[in-house]
Amino acid sequence: MLLSDIFKECNCFEDAVLKNEKSFDYLALTASDVNGLLCVFLDNEKYINDVKENVRMIITVNSVAELLDSTSYGLCIVNNPREVFFHIHNYLSDKRNKLDIKKKTIIGKDCSISDLANISKDNVKIGNNVVIEEFVVIREHTTIGDNSIIRAGSIIGGQGFEFKRLKEGILSVAHAGGVIIGENVEIQYNTCIDRGVYDWDDTIIGDNCKIDNLVHIAHGVKIGKNTMIVANTGIGGRTVIGKDTWLGFASTISNGIEIGNNARANIGSVVTKSIPNDSSYTGNFAIEHSIFMKNLKKSLTDGDE
Repeated sequence: MLLSDIFKECNCFEDAVLKNEKSFDYLALTASDVNGLLCVFLDNEKYINDVKENVRMIITVNSVAELLDSTSYGLCIVNNPREVFFHIHNYLSDKRNKLDIKKKTIIGKDCSISDLANISKDNVKIGNNVVIEEFVVIREHTTIGDNSIIRAGSIIGGQGFEFKRLKEGILSVAHAGGVIIGENVEIQYNTCIDRGVYDWDDTIIGDNCKIDNLVHIAHGVKIGKNTMIVANTGIGGRTVIGKDTWLGFASTISNGIEIGNNARANIGSVVTKSIPNDSSYTGNFAIEHSIFMKNLKKSLTDGDE
C-alpha cells in the first residue's frame, strides 16, 4: 500500500511531504520484528539505529529526515509523526473491519460452557474439552486451545489501554490483533487479556500456563509455556516472557521488556528492565535478588548503629 493513496482515501494530511515514496505491507513500531515491508514513525533521532532493514516508509519530522538516507527509505515529513501514524492506523483498522469476512465461531467437542458466558458469534475458535465459566467474555479474534479453563469473570480479547495525547484531546488507538491461548492453560477469576494493537500481532499465552486472579495482560504480550503468574500482577504491552517463568504476587512488569526462561520476578517486584534467563529479581525497582538482599541487610544493619 502507499501513503499517498491512504491520504486521498481519508482526505487528510494535506500538509504531508512525501519523498521517494515506497510501498509497504504493515504499520509497525521501529522495534517491531515483523515479516514484511514496514511503515514506521520516527520523531526522535536517538531511535534512528532501531530502524530495521525491512522498513520502507518512515513518517518523521524534517530535522530527523535530514539525517536519514532518502535513497534507502521513503519519507513522509509531517509536524507530528506519532499522531499521523496512529490516525492512519485507526483508519486502516476501521477499513479492514468493514471489509472483514466474518467466520462463524467454532467450538470443539466436550466443552463445558456456562449459559452465562458471552462468546462472540464470529471469529472465535475454541478447542476440545474447554471449560468456560459464568460471566466470561470472549471477544472476536480469540483462539483457545484444548483442555484450557477460563474461570468466571475473565475478559479475553478486549480493547487495551492505548491512547495518544494530541494538542487537543486524546486519541484512542484501535486494537486490530487477536489473542491466542494455548492448550492446558488455566486463567482464573476476573483476569483481563487484551488483544494486539496491530493486525499482524496477537497476545499469546503459551501451553500449560497458569494465571491467577485479577491479572492484567496488555496488548501484544507473549508468554512462554509453563509460566505461572500470581494474582494482582500487571504486564505492560509488548512484553515478552519466557517459558518456565514465575511472576510473584502483585508484580508490575513494564511494557516492551523481556523476561527470560526460568526467571523470577518475586513478590511485589516493579520490573523496568529485562530479566535474563535463570535469574531472580526483587524490589522496586527490581534488581537481582541476591543484591537486593545484600542491600537490605546492609540498610538494616546501618539502622542499628
